[in-house]
Amino acid sequence: MPLALARGFLTGIITGTTLCAFIVGIVIEYAPLTITGVGLPIAYGILLYLVGAPRRAREARIAPVIALAKIESLRAGGTETGDIPVHFDLTVAPEGQATYRSKVTHSVNLVDLPNYRPGDVLVVRYPPDRPWKAEVVERLSPEWERRVAEAVIESAPESSLVREPAEGCAFGALAVLGFALGAALVLFLFRVELFAPDEPARAEETQSSTTTSSSGSATVNVDGSLLGEGELRRAIDSLALATDVSQVITAVVEDRRMTVVFAPTDAQVPRFDLRALAVDRVPALVQRAKATIHVGEPLTWQVTIIPFGAAVSSRVIVTGPDGSGSLADGG
Repeated sequence: MPLALARGFLTGIITGTTLCAFIVGIVIEYAPLTITGVGLPIAYGILLYLVGAPRRAREARIAPVIALAKIESLRAGGTETGDIPVHFDLTVAPEGQATYRSKVTHSVNLVDLPNYRPGDVLVVRYPPDRPWKAEVVERLSPEWERRVAEAVIESAPESSLVREPAEGCAFGALAVLGFALGAALVLFLFRVELFAPDEPARAEETQSSTTTSSSGSATVNVDGSLLGEGELRRAIDSLALATDVSQVITAVVEDRRMTVVFAPTDAQVPRFDLRALAVDRVPALVQRAKATIHVGEPLTWQVTIIPFGAAVSSRVIVTGPDGSGSLADGG
């Protein structure tokens, strides 16, 4: 039926969206998406219940069919104490209609279990349009008790077993299609968060370490070169989070280390704010020194930064196999 096919398609969408939203929310650490993945099936279940309320009300007004049934076989479904589920294979004999086979599950107390034997006759009831939903009637009127006692029912062939109609291939295909569309929708909406590469700058920042000594100096060690774009600024910002960098008298920058010496509290010596340093000039100064100072292939370099009057002076020392040399920048 079209309504059943639509329900299958919508169920597939909800299932795919729920599963994908829950997983993606955990991967990208986005709590609202994870909560949506948990709450969506609950909301869908409530919606299905409300939509089906009118149909259930109509069915409740239809009188069920009450018929005699003979037990062909039975099997207990558990070993719990008290009531246990018992699976009955019945031959149902509706009045004025052909007999048929039906499978029914009914809860029976362990004490009453010996009262149900193959060949015994029961009374069942079921909706007229859904005979596979038969259920055992326990409390019988005197009239039905008399009919049970007098009934003789011939066993129906197993080929007459009634089952709930299968949804069909179209239902399954639409459910799978809905599942794929629901998952694809979540992946499309959050593709940037899922597939965006990690920022190298942030990775370098998290891997840097800052050590401050009690003698008035501090050292910042990083995993990457401080000549990289933005690396020296990030090192300074990292140090500024740990200590006051506005009273610096000397800063020494090496490839992966920056050492800073602070002015004593009462000393009247020149000082500068490290955050005001023109950091973009340091890599250019080092590259110029490597290109102009002839010491063979440069092996190490070191930039010393000190206050000079109202300005800040930088000097780079380059060392190689043929000695060392320096280059100054009055900045």
